[in-house]
Amino acid sequence: MISVQTKDFSLADEYQQLRNKLPERTGAIVTFSGLVRDYGDQNGVSSLELEHYEGMTQRSLQAIVDDASQRWDIIDTRIIHRIGRLELSDQIVFVGVSSAHRLAAFQACEFIMDYLKTSAPFWKKEITNDNATWVEAKQSDAAQADTWESKNTL
Repeated sequence: MISVQTKDFSLADEYQQLRNKLPERTGAIVTFSGLVRDYGDQNGVSSLELEHYEGMTQRSLQAIVDDASQRWDIIDTRIIHRIGRLELSDQIVFVGVSSAHRLAAFQACEFIMDYLKTSAPFWKKEITNDNATWVEAKQSDAAQADTWESKNTL
């Protein structure tokens, strides 16, 4: 399931939903949660504003999940990405993957997060006491996502 939302989420609730899907087959659940920190492209970040392109964002996230499902034998996935204004230490993103085996869950979760950072149409503005700056795409994120093209993950 994919959600783009302003409201916060519960890690425990999201984990339990992954656990409840085919519990007899599930042997591993891997999750990632990203938080707002006080630095990014600039120091002294006090908050973030995140925007997205409605409809296109959900299709892009679904394509990432579909690609992960082709590469690994996964049981379920969950992506939550928040939008709007977020304060320091707020949760921004959740990615969860359940599978029969840990390696598939770890790799699929990392893959989804790497492609979410580079392929999903989100725009992030860092706000400090002095200014607000749109964050540029990072070459390091693109390089990390590119490594999946050379990996034999099936």
